[in-house]
Amino acid sequence: MAKSITTRQREILTAVVDSYIATGEPISSGVLAQTTFANTLSSATIRNEMAELADAGLLEQPHTSAGRIPSAAAFRLYVGQLSGATTPNPSRAALRTHIDTSFAGLAGQSALLERTSHVLAALSSGVGLAIGAAASTDLLEHIHFSRLAQRRILAVVVTRSGMVRDRVLALDQDLSSVQLETAANFLNEHFRGWNIDRVRAELARRIDRERTAYQQLADAAALWSQTVPADVPQQQAVYIDGVSNLIGLPQLPGDRDRLRAMLAALEEKQRLIELLNAYIDSTHDSVRVVFDLEQQDPAMAGLVLIAAPARAAGDSTVAILGPKRINYQSAIDAVGYIAQLLHRIETAPDAPNT
Repeated sequence: MAKSITTRQREILTAVVDSYIATGEPISSGVLAQTTFANTLSSATIRNEMAELADAGLLEQPHTSAGRIPSAAAFRLYVGQLSGATTPNPSRAALRTHIDTSFAGLAGQSALLERTSHVLAALSSGVGLAIGAAASTDLLEHIHFSRLAQRRILAVVVTRSGMVRDRVLALDQDLSSVQLETAANFLNEHFRGWNIDRVRAELARRIDRERTAYQQLADAAALWSQTVPADVPQQQAVYIDGVSNLIGLPQLPGDRDRLRAMLAALEEKQRLIELLNAYIDSTHDSVRVVFDLEQQDPAMAGLVLIAAPARAAGDSTVAILGPKRINYQSAIDAVGYIAQLLHRIETAPDAPNT
C-alpha cells in the first residue's frame, strides 16, 4: 500500500495525520489548501488525492462531513516515515538530557523500572509501563549442596524473601563433599544479595576472565547452571504509572463499560505482561509501534502500544500505552532511549548487583 501512493499523496496524508493528532477533528481539503499547503495546491486537487487515499484504505470519513481522518494503516505508514527519518532533530537532544537528569543517582533494577514508568507517563501523557524480573523477591540469601549419591546432588537455594527452592542435580562427573562445600562457600561469599538471574551472567564473565585461576569457580558455575536453569520462568514485576491520563480522553471510543474494562485490564498485571510478550521480541532491540491492540485484548481498543526491550536489564520491557493521538516522534524517541539507558546502566562495570 505504501508503495502505491505518490509523493504528493504522502505529503497530504502526513498533513492529515498531523492535523488529527493536534485537533482530533476531521480535516477538509479546503483547510489543507489554506494552511499546510499555503495555496500551492488547490482544494480540488487535494480533494481528488484524498479520495484516492480513502480508496487505498488510508483515510476514513467518520460522518457525512467533508473532512477525513487517518486510518490505522495511515498511522502505520506515518510511524514508518518517522522511524526512517535521518534529519537531525534538535528536540531529541533536549529529551535525552531530560531523561538523563530523571535517572541520575538511581541504583537497583526496581528503582530504575519504577522511574521508567513515571518518566514515560509524564512525557507522553499516556500510561508508562516497565516490566522486569521481580528482583526484590529473587535475591540470593544462601545456597547449600548435599551429596546424595555418586553424581547426584541436592541443591537448596534460599532467597531473601524467604522462598526456598530445592532441586536434585544429576552431574556428568562426581564431586566430593569438600568440592561441594567449596562451591557453596564461593557462591555465598561472592553473590549473597545478588539478583539470582544475574549470578549466571557474572559467573560466565568471570570464567572467561579467570578460567585458569580457579577450579572452584568452574565447579560453582556448573552447579549453579543446573540449580537455576536459564529456562526456568521468573516472576515478573510490573511498574505502571499514568492510568489517570486515559480517563476522560475524548479520542477513546466507547461508553463507561468499555472504560471500566480498559481500566480493569490495566490493573490486571498479568494481562499487561501477556500483551507485551505477544508483540515485543526480546531478541530485537528496536522500538515497535503496535496498532489494533483489540485483536489481543478487546479492552485495548483505541490505544496504541510503543515498546522496546531492554535485554541487559533483566530482560525488561519498557513501553507507552496511549491514545492514537499521541506525539509519536517524542514517544518513540523516549522509549528507545530509555531502553538503551537501562542497558548501559545495567552493563556498566560498577553497576549495582541487585
